Amino acid sequence: MLERVDDERNDIRFVCLEELVPHDHLLRKIEKAVDFNEIYPMVEPYYCHDNGRPAVDPVLLVKMVLIQHLFGIRSLRQTVKDIDMHIAYRWFLKLGIDTPVPHFATVSYAFATRFPGELSEHIFAWVLDAAVGRGMVKPETVFIDGTHIKASANKRKKRKELADVTARVYEQQLRDEINADRIDHGKKPLKDKDDDQDPPTREVTVSTIDPESGVFSKGEHETQFAYEAHTACDNNGFVLGYEVTPGNVHDSVAFDAVYDQVTAQFPRIDTVVMDSAYRTPWICKRIFEDGKQASLPYKNPMTKSGFFKRYDYIYDDIFDCIICPNNQILSYSTTNRDGYREYKSDPKVCASCPQLHRCTHSKNHQKVVTRHIWDVWIGLAEAFRKTPEGRASYARRKETIERVFADAKEKHAMRYTHHRGRTRVKAWVGFKFAAMNLKKMALWAAKVSCPSLDLLSVWFLLRKAPFRESGKGASLTV
Repeated sequence: MLERVDDERNDIRFVCLEELVPHDHLLRKIEKAVDFNEIYPMVEPYYCHDNGRPAVDPVLLVKMVLIQHLFGIRSLRQTVKDIDMHIAYRWFLKLGIDTPVPHFATVSYAFATRFPGELSEHIFAWVLDAAVGRGMVKPETVFIDGTHIKASANKRKKRKELADVTARVYEQQLRDEINADRIDHGKKPLKDKDDDQDPPTREVTVSTIDPESGVFSKGEHETQFAYEAHTACDNNGFVLGYEVTPGNVHDSVAFDAVYDQVTAQFPRIDTVVMDSAYRTPWICKRIFEDGKQASLPYKNPMTKSGFFKRYDYIYDDIFDCIICPNNQILSYSTTNRDGYREYKSDPKVCASCPQLHRCTHSKNHQKVVTRHIWDVWIGLAEAFRKTPEGRASYARRKETIERVFADAKEKHAMRYTHHRGRTRVKAWVGFKFAAMNLKKMALWAAKVSCPSLDLLSVWFLLRKAPFRESGKGASLTV
């Protein structure tokens, strides 16, 4: 029978906002998981106590931003529109059904001017501490990787500039060990560079719209300006730390900032899992010297097609030499400024070698093989890779750090950013990861507080349930 719905849009009824929000809604679980009153001490230094007009509740502002990141709303302007019509959002913000929502410019101005960029770091740490307190974080194994975020910059509006080459954090330590290695081999130590000498520079492409972003081009992806979020997570997928850099900064360069941040808070880390971009002598050395294991994948030697691979040249640590595939010796020559020992062959022997075309095309028929003074640490990482623990830990990447990035981009709108400048982008990323940790913690806490029925309860219900007769036989009604 055809029926028509009555028009009840103009009906006036008495309703309670508390009853309109489902009891299993995500925002109800979040409200129970943490105490938002703890935000007031974080923002108290940024307000005046004895003058000025009344300000919007700072917890309300933080909650509005969290709503944007929790539900992947693209902009703050759209967030305010959604809050105005969404009953659950109003309940979470403690607003009445007809209470005006703060203007999006008020929220934007507060986080751009009143609150410093460190507030997002405080919010992130507050949520992470709550998860740690509940025993949900398992930091024994840490996964580190980076993902690119498209910047709010036109890729056609750019210019060329000369930028100083960033000094490596381990520069002095490497220099000392290079000089010690040269002295052991009877060489003079390297001279320190003159302080009056201009620092090395390189030509870079800079955006005229967002100069702090960097050019990113990987594989078949189009070239664009981007930022990169270098992130660390635990075995349960909780984000433990992050750092934001321009998109043209290599993962290994940003490693130290993330590693220092995570190990300072979680000193009991046993294994650090990374991809091949982090397979460098310094990273392996630092992790193993800290008493931890570096879980890294195998990396194919970057050699030309048709030439011998790097592993075809065997290092003899007793005589400190390299043995080539034709069983000829490459003797030690020197240790360069980059920390690589150079082993060179005898040109007279190589000139008559039948495998010369697969070894070198140099005019003097001399083969040069380099080996870093910290190469032994890469050997330790390679040995750990072949263990059952190494294989199992690296296999977990797709379920941890890669899933964190997938959820951040697909569910929380982190593919691109509308913000400009590294400080604002870092604060934006911090709220993203804080919202993701908060969501995971709230969902897990709700499961713990409402456990499923055990077998004894099911057995008791089955005994008390009456039987109902039907035409097809008896059935159980529970």
